[in-house]
Amino acid sequence: MKTDKFKTLRYRLMEMETWPLKYMFKFITPNANGKVDQIKALLPVHGTLSFKHTSDLKHVSITCVAEMQSADQIIEIVEQVDKIEGVIIL
Repeated sequence: MKTDKFKTLRYRLMEMETWPLKYMFKFITPNANGKVDQIKALLPVHGTLSFKHTSDLKHVSITCVAEMQSADQIIEIVEQVDKIEGVIIL
């Protein structure tokens, strides 16, 4: 049995009564080794993306707002992004 690292997030999402809903994904990643592109590839294509670099350009904040159909859809994306080394999920 796998442990649910995102149990609290899943629980909060399951409490939502109105689906679909707009959800904001937010990640901070090192600006190296194609990590930004890896994350972009996992995010919904219909989402609105924005990026903010740190002043030294070593890290990038990635925000994506997208209409999502279910809690499972959101958790699936977050779990995939979590596999990328060095990424912080906010």
